[in-house]
Amino acid sequence: MTAGSAPGSFARSLLRTKPVDRIVAEGGRGEGGELKRTMSLLQLTFFSVGATLGTGIFVVLGEAVPLAGPAVVLSFVLAAVTALFSALSYAELAGTIPVSGSSYSYAYATLGELVAWVCGWCLLLEYAVSVSAVAVGWGSYLNAFLDSAFGFTIPAALSSPPGEGGLVNVPAVVVVLIAALLLLRGTSESATANTIMVFLKIAVLLFFCAVAFTAFRSGNLSVFTPLGWAGISAAGGKVFFSYIGFDAASTAGEEAKNPRRDLPLAIVLSLAIVTVLYVLVGLAAVAAMNWRRFAISGAEASLAEVLDVATGKTWPSMILALGAVIAIASVVLTVMYGQTRILFAMSRDGLVPDVFQKVSPGRRVPVANTVIVAMFIGTLAAVIPLGRLVDATSIGTLFAFALVSVGVMVLRRTRPELPRSFRTPLFPVTPLLGVGFCVYLMVGLGGVTWTVFALWCLVGLVAYFLYGRRHSRLAAGPAGVPGGKGLP
Repeated sequence: MTAGSAPGSFARSLLRTKPVDRIVAEGGRGEGGELKRTMSLLQLTFFSVGATLGTGIFVVLGEAVPLAGPAVVLSFVLAAVTALFSALSYAELAGTIPVSGSSYSYAYATLGELVAWVCGWCLLLEYAVSVSAVAVGWGSYLNAFLDSAFGFTIPAALSSPPGEGGLVNVPAVVVVLIAALLLLRGTSESATANTIMVFLKIAVLLFFCAVAFTAFRSGNLSVFTPLGWAGISAAGGKVFFSYIGFDAASTAGEEAKNPRRDLPLAIVLSLAIVTVLYVLVGLAAVAAMNWRRFAISGAEASLAEVLDVATGKTWPSMILALGAVIAIASVVLTVMYGQTRILFAMSRDGLVPDVFQKVSPGRRVPVANTVIVAMFIGTLAAVIPLGRLVDATSIGTLFAFALVSVGVMVLRRTRPELPRSFRTPLFPVTPLLGVGFCVYLMVGLGGVTWTVFALWCLVGLVAYFLYGRRHSRLAAGPAGVPGGKGLP
């Protein structure tokens, strides 16, 4: 090897891509067993709806309204458009590469191993931290229900994290453990439980709209954009958190009955359902309660506060809080599922330890993977405040979504002959707009968020060079034997 060839060889090793045929052929396989294909189109759609619906409306709305005023409705639309461009790219890649790795696997097939690793590392931030944030919100609604129904709440020391008047958030840990137990029972059982919870969640939000619109006050909307476009944009970056999860169906590619047909449909349908509900709920909330009041209300349980103000009675907010307690659990369940399946795919590629791809022969689920993820998420939820979790999750997600849009363009150029059950419309305008909108919302996030994101990526790069690159099965060769001939 010449002196000049080493750097070139090193660079090529970072940009090596995993062949699509090999990614698809390995689908479902893990150490000790295979995942079981049980999920229908309805279950896949509701998996994405379950992972998405509630994350923003039940938890983040109270933080977004003070940034944009009544125009928070437009912030939801802005975030929805951004998500739509990414969703169309996701739909094409999910139908072309129907595996569990989601955007990590798509990046591995199109942009190379290093980019795939960074994408997977950002997905760890997206999924694990978003579950923790929602678990924190779940505890707030649990206290709201207990207060309305029985006149007591869990003491702040046991229901709030350090820095917000507490020692440990016990309710957040409890909901994570419940979700983990469901996942350990099996994918089919988890999907059925989620479908029931999603139906309940939609019913609760429609109930909220029906009650809140009875208190509609046009004066609350008279100054619709009090903080201008800057406020709408800032709130858009925050409420984008509420769209995280629409890609959850793409993590079920190896457990779907008909993945090439159903994954693209599930992604697009779920985004349409949640967008309509978000706009309706957002409009009902700001029309019923003056937007300035959101700044002094409890952010994590803002919808319950709206019903109290709108009706002057406690029973509507009690019903909402009870529904939220049950329904937000579906977000924890489905996003935790997605987290375990992405780690499953990364482990199969050798980039994270083998323990994450071990499948229980009886239950056909990655048991150790699920337990480790639950312990990590439960710890985050117990001790970290909600606001810091939300912004960190949004920036990691926007980065991953941008990579998916780039990946669609690359794969169209490098593998035009691949069968595609769904094609992104108005190509390449749609993926280019997807990248642009993601970057726009990322720029609007604060400097502290960017610092956290940069540090997270730096830690990820260190982990890749110390472990992932050394254990990569793609580098080892077709047989996965160290020293074997590498794949191109």
